[in-house]
Amino acid sequence: MPAVLGNEGGFVLGDVRAHGAFKFCSIEGRRRDERGEQLRPTGLASVRPDQCSEQIKTLVDVDRPMDEGVASLPLMQRAHIDSAPRVPYNYYMLRPVGLASDPDDIQDPEPTAESDTGGSRDPIHPINTPQLRPTELMPQREDNGLRALSVFSGGGGLDLGFDRAGYQHAASYEILTNAAATLTNARPDWEVHGGQDGDIAAVDWRSWRGEVDIVHGGPPCQPFSIAGRQAGADDLRDMWSALVDCLLAVRPRAFVAENVPALASEKFKGYVRRRILGPLRPHYHVETLLLRAEAFGVPQARRRMVLVGFARAADAARFAPPAATHLRGDAGTVENAGLRHCMGVREALGLPDIRYDTLSPTIRSGLTGPHHTTSILNSAAAARTFARLQVWPNGVAATRERARAFVPENRHFRLSVPDVAVLQGFPEDWPLAGAIYMQLGQLGNAVPPPMAYAVAAAVAAALG
Repeated sequence: MPAVLGNEGGFVLGDVRAHGAFKFCSIEGRRRDERGEQLRPTGLASVRPDQCSEQIKTLVDVDRPMDEGVASLPLMQRAHIDSAPRVPYNYYMLRPVGLASDPDDIQDPEPTAESDTGGSRDPIHPINTPQLRPTELMPQREDNGLRALSVFSGGGGLDLGFDRAGYQHAASYEILTNAAATLTNARPDWEVHGGQDGDIAAVDWRSWRGEVDIVHGGPPCQPFSIAGRQAGADDLRDMWSALVDCLLAVRPRAFVAENVPALASEKFKGYVRRRILGPLRPHYHVETLLLRAEAFGVPQARRRMVLVGFARAADAARFAPPAATHLRGDAGTVENAGLRHCMGVREALGLPDIRYDTLSPTIRSGLTGPHHTTSILNSAAAARTFARLQVWPNGVAATRERARAFVPENRHFRLSVPDVAVLQGFPEDWPLAGAIYMQLGQLGNAVPPPMAYAVAAAVAAALG
């Protein structure tokens, strides 16, 4: 194991220098000391390039090796820090070398010819114009008179979907200040509670009883995701009990709650029965849905589990799960199914035809695992898919102009934040707040808005 310097108070800071896919990254962990004081990194530890992956596994107890510069880095100690209780800011992360005195002060680096790709400064790709316009997947509906309260709002996937489906926005609660700023940027007239005011576990929800028709939200998925340790209730990020408390206090006519498909697996069957359905079923008729993003025109292989609950049996009986509107396949198959064509990555982004196109792999959130990274890769298989697509998913740039200016070594098309937004089903001009890694984190954590739109429309039809 490499020497670890400056690990006083629980800090571990490693500077890992390697070649190719592992070029220039560092590992960092932090926590409070027993007095609750914020500690800072004080040293570096180095490993040889040929030991990069294994040494990282040894140092931070990673479940699997890195691939294409990405690793799944689970928590080793769990503690709440900074000014946002109940949010797991105790983490390990990968980010470019170039350390600031405090990790929160670090800004996203500008790509350079000598950066992670060894790329060229000579542009070879024209600035693309996406062919997919996500708002066309969710045409604006007339006001349906239903008021929606959003919790765990994130970057606004559910909020946007319900808004486009004709719901009146009551309020949004989101503890991450950058995500709350995104919502305010997008809809200045919305009531948005961010930071401490957005901590749903600290809100007295009784004031909202009788004020809203539906509550929607997605508690953190990390405790259940197959990309993590699946610690469930033992993970401090498990916030389902806070959502249940909200629902029991507000008693809306209906609710929509989403998470990763793994929550519906046999592993968490007991958890769902005890922690979610047990408290809710005396008051709600609950149905479980498993939905795919491409079924609603989103060019990404992404699945979500959605719980839909109704207070009245008559409303539950009228509910029909949203039917697929799109299909990824050859023209004949799509036409025979009576559905619309779901674009692949290259078609959606308006890239030239290379005689191969497919759905984007699931976009990884920079807020679930490695932090301060601008890659959207989640696996070696994803890296292979992007390679065939001739799309470079590491070092995502802030704008298309910046992406064009720095060509990867393999000369593939570099993604920008607006491109990733389109692949997630957001409008390309959705005003994401924060550094690039934070913007990508908001996108990667979000429900694709067209999927949310389809669920919202189905619920509205049931409520009449």
